[in-house]
Amino acid sequence: MVGIVIVSHSGRLAEGVAELAREMGGAEVHVETAGGLALEGNPIGTDAVLVAGAIERAQSDDGVLVLMDLGSAVLSAEMALDMLPEDLRASVSLCEAPLVEGAVAAAVAAKLGLSLEAVAAEARGGLAGKATHLGHDTPAVETGPRQATGPTRSIVLTVELPHGLHARPAARLVQAAAAFDADVDVANRTAARGPVSGRSLNAVATLGVARGHEIEVTATGPDADAAIEAVRALAARSFDESSQADHPPAALRAGAPVSVEGALLGITASPGIALGPARRFHVPELDVPERSASDPAVERRTLAHAIEATEEVIERQREATADRVGREESAIFEAHLLFLRDESLLGPARRAIDHEGRSAAVAWQEAVAAAAASWEALSEDYLRARAEDVRSVGRQVLARILGVPAPTASLESPGILVVADLAPAEAAALDPSTVRGIVSATGTPTSHGSIIARALGIPAVVGVGSGLLAVTDGTALALDASEGLVYVEPPGAVTARLEKARAALASERRAARVEAAGAASTAGGVPIEVAANVGSVREVVAAVEQGADGVGLFRTELLFLETGPASEGQQTDVYRRAAQALAGRPLTIRTLDAGADKPVPGLEQPHEPNPFLGVRGIRLGLDRPDLLETQLRAVLQVAQEHPVRVMFPMVATLEELEAARSVLDRARAYIGGSPPLEVGVMVEVPSAALIAESLAPHVDFFSIGTNDLTQYTLAADRGDLRLASLADPLHPAVLRLIHRTVVAAGDHGRWVGVCGELAGEPSATALLLGMGIRELSMSAPSIPLVKRAVRATDPVAAAELANQAMALPSAVAVRTLLAREI
Repeated sequence: MVGIVIVSHSGRLAEGVAELAREMGGAEVHVETAGGLALEGNPIGTDAVLVAGAIERAQSDDGVLVLMDLGSAVLSAEMALDMLPEDLRASVSLCEAPLVEGAVAAAVAAKLGLSLEAVAAEARGGLAGKATHLGHDTPAVETGPRQATGPTRSIVLTVELPHGLHARPAARLVQAAAAFDADVDVANRTAARGPVSGRSLNAVATLGVARGHEIEVTATGPDADAAIEAVRALAARSFDESSQADHPPAALRAGAPVSVEGALLGITASPGIALGPARRFHVPELDVPERSASDPAVERRTLAHAIEATEEVIERQREATADRVGREESAIFEAHLLFLRDESLLGPARRAIDHEGRSAAVAWQEAVAAAAASWEALSEDYLRARAEDVRSVGRQVLARILGVPAPTASLESPGILVVADLAPAEAAALDPSTVRGIVSATGTPTSHGSIIARALGIPAVVGVGSGLLAVTDGTALALDASEGLVYVEPPGAVTARLEKARAALASERRAARVEAAGAASTAGGVPIEVAANVGSVREVVAAVEQGADGVGLFRTELLFLETGPASEGQQTDVYRRAAQALAGRPLTIRTLDAGADKPVPGLEQPHEPNPFLGVRGIRLGLDRPDLLETQLRAVLQVAQEHPVRVMFPMVATLEELEAARSVLDRARAYIGGSPPLEVGVMVEVPSAALIAESLAPHVDFFSIGTNDLTQYTLAADRGDLRLASLADPLHPAVLRLIHRTVVAAGDHGRWVGVCGELAGEPSATALLLGMGIRELSMSAPSIPLVKRAVRATDPVAAAELANQAMALPSAVAVRTLLAREI
């Protein structure tokens, strides 16, 4: 990397310019300063001896660029050259570029690894952006010839930064674009400027990108996909501008979804292709009997109690959402609470009871209908949309008045479900024969709704942006969910291409299904267990049909979430039926993993300021040993008849594991006998991976939950769309923790599996096997293709691939490696 020296009459000025250059180029850019005179107080002036020393400190194999302010600074720099050894002198360039602008441009160019000549050229062009902004003509920035060949990809982004694409975000764009084997061009579509090279800060600066401008980024070359994904992720993070907290990225702003090649761009939640009309949930109306109020006072109390109960539920929803993703995202619940307290809604309902003899149900229903109609009469789309919020709240209150469950949503006819976000309860009720695909405005690939969509094999794209919600029912949609693309009213050519791709994918899956029933071994003969993550007996049956070698994760919390704590008998019955459906294949049961975003009805837990770091997983089990022991008794009952394993979630310390094993010992003593039972822990907390060598003697296996391990390692909430690009399980930090676990387990003769969503990515199969993983557990539809990937894996090449991946600096770099090698 080229070193940079800043020569100025003022020491403070030199340090300030150096600080700015480091911020733009990165702390690793070597910037030295020679400012003022080497006298007490560092007075104004220049000193050739100081300049020579700074050049020596900045020297590198790529050379040193010297930037000077004026007058004697130039003379001192020339004199300093004469003081240097001849071999060093030959690799130093004195540059006439403007000091501040040149230093910034040079630092960015140096970070990209450009030659001394190229860094100097970027420095000389440092005034181009300022001149463009002020309306002065500037010569075109020389960016060199295009050399890359290969696929071309593009993305269109709306820049929402308050000051547009100024120097700092432009520098980050250049660094993101230059990290790949691809030529990247950037054009300002709004101002009709460009395209220019995305590898040049000066060239990007001449585009004059202001707030609200659309830019188009085009990449050509072997890494085109990875380059565009890196730019998309950078834009989704508001170009890493911390001041953007109040300015969400374009993908999250109403009416401004990110688009790629004419499609809306989201994130793959469940791969596949789907075509069909847009459909929204249909919620059946409650049947309200027509009757008069026998006692208005009784009816008013009934209404008041129903509203109070609904408020309590909405308050809990608001707090849970605020804890998980922040207060801003919980604002919708604030609106719902305001509706329940709004006199324009309550007043008419009370008057209808008092003066018209209406029942509470009829009075409330009529008041809600009138309020919703008022909202729908407004001219603004955003305000009209509040009508459905009124109806939603109204249904909750009405259901409580009538003493019936709130009505559940469904699709009236087949199509692609369009939602703001997909809740787990809604996802679990979906019918794949009706729901051809799912597209949501928010959400992340590791949310529980996304996990269930994958389990059902429904193509899904999340995080498309709130502009999606303007799509009306019946509008033709096409989802290329594997690429995260949503086409609204797709042209015929796109429809034909996706129909062809869907047929090819279906054919590949059919072929893989034929092979899936057999065991899977690598090309070197290493047997790999490919299992399923399930939450019910029905899902076990579906997994066996897909070729599952067993169940690697049975999510027992689904037994608790609807009705509260399940009895020993109820659990034994469910586990036994699951084991019977497996017909001798292993069943791995995870003990209750509740808490955080999975509260259990009837299990009162105090409010926690950060529930993801609170009492959840094994902590809840040890806090409520009665629940844990009851569950372990049920597991042991079934283990007497079938091959069963048990694993404890969220283990962070050896003490937690020892305490959990003590509860297991009590359960064994209670039922008598000692049925065979493999015991494992889930590695979801970084501490578990770091002390795996201490845990290994006390377990039979480890199962790595990459979803939680990723969010805790990178401090990135898996449910926060803004962090979706950061919360990538292929980040080298996560991979190194996986590898450390495998090494510790191997030292004690234990095996390691992966049950996070990464296990279901065929592109990651060789990498995981190369790290020593011997069991992969995933959503059932992924099993056939992963088994095919296992059989194609060469163990020696996979081990080398794993070593390369762990040495890389980022998840994007790892995915680029996999795309190139697999």
